[in-house]
Formats: sequence, C-alpha cells, structure tokens
Amino acid sequence: MVTSETNRGAGAGQPLRIEKLVYGGAGLGRIEGRAIMAPYVLPGELVEVEVKRERPGMAEARVIEIVTSSPDRIAPACPYFARCGGCHYQHCSYEYQLAQKTAILREVFERIGKLEAPEEIVVLSGQPWEYRNRAQFHLDAGRIGFLEAGSHRLCPVEQCPISSPRINEALARLHKMAGDRRFPRFVHSIELFTNEEVVQLNVLETDKPVARGFFTWCAEQIPGAAEGVLDYRAGGETFRVGHRSFFQVNRFLIDSFIDCAIEGASGGWALDLYAGVGLFSLPLARRFEKVVAIESNTSAVRDLEFNATRAGLSIEAQRTAAEEFLATLGTTPDFVLADPPRAGLGKRATGELLRLRPPRLTIASCDPATLARDLAVLLGGGYQIEKLTLADLFPQTYHIETVTHLKLA
Repeated sequence: MVTSETNRGAGAGQPLRIEKLVYGGAGLGRIEGRAIMAPYVLPGELVEVEVKRERPGMAEARVIEIVTSSPDRIAPACPYFARCGGCHYQHCSYEYQLAQKTAILREVFERIGKLEAPEEIVVLSGQPWEYRNRAQFHLDAGRIGFLEAGSHRLCPVEQCPISSPRINEALARLHKMAGDRRFPRFVHSIELFTNEEVVQLNVLETDKPVARGFFTWCAEQIPGAAEGVLDYRAGGETFRVGHRSFFQVNRFLIDSFIDCAIEGASGGWALDLYAGVGLFSLPLARRFEKVVAIESNTSAVRDLEFNATRAGLSIEAQRTAAEEFLATLGTTPDFVLADPPRAGLGKRATGELLRLRPPRLTIASCDPATLARDLAVLLGGGYQIEKLTLADLFPQTYHIETVTHLKLA
C-alpha cells in the first residue's frame, strides 16, 4: 500500500476522505453522499478506494493507495498486519487507539441507543502487546496461522505479537511438529490457552476424532497440552477452566476488570448472570451473604461449582438461561452483575430486570451496540448510569469491552 502524497497511482480508484473510525474497525467516508467503509485507514486521510461490496445504505471498499496519510499513522509492529484478520489498529499508537475507541463508544450510544454517554468515560488499559492468554489457529497441509481478513484463506504465521510468550513458544513447537507424519492432517483448527506455566491444547475443527496419542505427543513438546482443565490464578482466586469453558483473554487486565465490575458491591444477596466459571461469583461471595450464579454452559457450571468448593465459598449455581431464571424470581436481589455474550441481555432479560428493579445493576458488555440497545430500555425504565468504564481488553483490535454501573434513579 503506497503512502506517498506524490506517488499517486493511475488506477481505477475513487478518492475518499476518511471522516472517522466506526465500530468494526473500518473508517467511514462518503462518495457523492454514499457511505463508504474502508479498512486500515485513519480519520483525515485521503485514500483511493475500489468498491468491493454493496450493502443496504453503504458500501465496503478496498484501499488501493493512501494519497495523504494521517500524522498519527505509524508502521505496524506485525509483518502480517492487514493480511491476518485479527488486528485492525496497529497502524496507529496505542494512545490514539484508546481515544478513538472512546469516541466510537460515544457514537454508538447516540446512534443505536439514542443516549448521551456520561461526560467522563473511565478508561482501563494495560500492556498493548503479548496480552492474549488464548488464541485459535487454523491448519492447512502442515501450515499454521490465521485466516486472512474477510476470507477463508490461510495466512501462515511464525508468531503473534498480541499473544503471550507461552502461546508463541507453543506455536513454534507446533510448527516443528507439523512436518512430522504423526501430525494429523485432518485437524483444521486448534486453540491454545495458557496460564503462562502450562498450555492447554484444544482441537476445535477436525474431520474425524483425534487419537489420545496425539495429545500425549503434544504434551511432550508443550507441557499441559494433554490436560482437559487448567488452573488460572486471577483476582486472588484460583479458577479451574475446562476446555469447553470461557475465560477472559487479557492476562494483564483480568484482576483490574474484576475489581472494576464489583466495585462498591456488598450486601445480602448478589445475582451473577452469565457467570461462566465464577470469575465474578467467587469475589462476590466474599462480599455478600448469598450469591446465586446463573450459567447455561454445563462445563462452565461444573468448573464454577468446583472453584467455589475449593475456595470454601457458598455459591448457589444453576444451569439455566439468564432470562429463564429471572422470570422465576419473586424477590429482588440487592445487586445484579450481568456479563452477557455479544447478543446482549435482550428484550426479555431487560424486561425481567425492570420488573425486579434491583437497586444496583452492573453490565459487563463485549458489544457496545447491544449494550446501547439494552441501556435504552433500562434507562427508560428508571435506571441511570452511575459510571461507565471502557475496559480495553483487546488492544490493536476494534473490540470494545465496557463495564456500566447502574442505579435506580
């Protein structure tokens, strides 16, 4: 991609001035009033683009040339940037990324929720590199890497600068093993998860069952690879995490994220919705007389119960959907913490929360659009935002995690 102002190509591109970055990683500009989205650009840049896909109300474009680059543009640290589909913002400084994400969060609140974000948005950030404790890799004919942006083509990689040292060590060993005839060619994707002591290896996609001997062989090269569970220390607790259970991926910010979510919470009864393996349930049990944890994933519930028992804590864990459980409640918790998936709480869960009206409600969200939608309902029903935190758990990417503290007005 050319970044010179004078070495302008004579191709079939159209000029596009980038107005702003939007949620999803792209930059927004307009050609004859039509919204155009282009990746790996920065506000203020003039670029030449080729429209690749039309969508209702907008079009997606490929950048042919950067005619005028932003003074905030920097050289990406990763040689695979813009080929690998994992990162979106390596072409600008981390401070600039945080500022842009804050602006994007405000814009999503206004556009989706018709809400005005608080004047102060607290930003929780940490190390912008080597932070991921979990990574998924695709395999093809002995090659290992990530999928190219917007495609199913493999981008082979030797290392990943946002993954932890242990992940990269394991990746290097897998590269050596991939040339061995014992390495199964019918495995198409794997996951590595680490506590920086051992590495758990999970097969995600395969054409047929993988023999136990493969994991035993992997464990000889990668300690922990054959284990079905991994102990992860965070927030002063130890969590058993099974290979089918979710756990936060930013190894530098987990402790701060827990503290942020349960800040100021204490009392008689706390309800932890979408509880996972108990990341919030365990610390809440040290602050409340009673904690009920709701989780629909069977593996995660087993891990949660094990973690509570090992810690000597009394937590009532129920395997059910959050909205189903809320519908059965006839009494109101003192505090509700919800950490929903990208789909958000949804109409039914927000409706039940408004019926119950807990005095304090905290939402840990991984999608600002569904958060804005849910907040519009909750604020319309009598809640107000006490504090909004942007927790940057995914540096170099467009992903935005937030913690919103609500109280009844």
